Amino acid sequence: MSAARPLTTLRTIAVIAALPLLLTACGYGSESTDDGKQTKVAADGKKLSTDEVRIGYFPNLTHATALVGVQEGLFQKELGGTTIKASTFNAGPSEIEALNSGSIDIGWIGPSPAINGYTKSNGKSLRIISGSASGGVKLVGDPKKIKSLKDVKGKKIATPQLGNTQDVAFLNWIADQGWKVDAESGKGDVSVLRMDNKVTPDAFKSGSIDGAWVPEPTASKLVAEGGKVLLDESDLWPDKKFVITNIIVSQKFLKEHPDVVEAVLRGSVKTNEWINANPDKAKASANAALKELSGKALPAEVLDPAWKSITFLDDPLAATLDSEADHAVKAGLLEKPDLKGIYDLAPLNKVLKAEGRNEVEDAGLGAG
Repeated sequence: MSAARPLTTLRTIAVIAALPLLLTACGYGSESTDDGKQTKVAADGKKLSTDEVRIGYFPNLTHATALVGVQEGLFQKELGGTTIKASTFNAGPSEIEALNSGSIDIGWIGPSPAINGYTKSNGKSLRIISGSASGGVKLVGDPKKIKSLKDVKGKKIATPQLGNTQDVAFLNWIADQGWKVDAESGKGDVSVLRMDNKVTPDAFKSGSIDGAWVPEPTASKLVAEGGKVLLDESDLWPDKKFVITNIIVSQKFLKEHPDVVEAVLRGSVKTNEWINANPDKAKASANAALKELSGKALPAEVLDPAWKSITFLDDPLAATLDSEADHAVKAGLLEKPDLKGIYDLAPLNKVLKAEGRNEVEDAGLGAG
């Protein structure tokens, strides 16, 4: 999050797509994949204001609303004759670049790259239009080396990347313990090692790290390797909820195709409703989508606990996004960003009202 750049670093961090920023709302690789996957449209489907809507998301459980909604045809049902073209990403910066270049119109993404994309464009690139998921982040440690949370001091703990959502959360927790760590280098009372979630399980297994503050399913993979959950980040937040995945849209697309945006949001709301009413079927659907995208499904010992720790919801939990930005500022990784206007929840609230549901709040950060 650059800084002039109003997100000072995340300093170079998230700005460069070559640096992995966010897979699983965080967890991370660096390239995108245009699947070219298009959903089938009913012959009598009525086309909306555009022939096609291009959506982006990560092949990860925290993006299960997108995985399941596409897999089960729930988005397509709302879009009628307008087709979906889906692309998957392994990094937040590459998804933001795709949105800015017009390669995608709507995306599922974590809070850090959403904040970075918004501030780096001086508030002109995107809007957050809905929440999608909460939770799914844990501190897991080697029980032979870490018996309790106080034993984390002096240990080597991994996070996905400098300045990413989990890294900021861990640095904030360390500060709350009264311990000192240099945010940039990761050196101090705790050694914070930044590494891709893909290699964290092997690093843990080899003993080169003592634990990790990571999103699912990486946390459950560490548990499967003998790790112990020391802390669920949800326990640190009011009502045990904090944003891990949002839905964003290009401001240009929102202005030109509000009917399509509303249809996608209806699909998201109905997908989340279906996920929560049918958790086992939804879990299987998400895993089937992951297998199709990555060639490998998650084993039950990883999938089951990971799935249970994620809450799928429509509320973007705007106050927690603002708090996450404050945590990054406190850690010295971020200049205080102006997030006023990052949300436009009017289309979502219209959908929720039509469904007889309560409207959601933007914590004073709305566009209107």
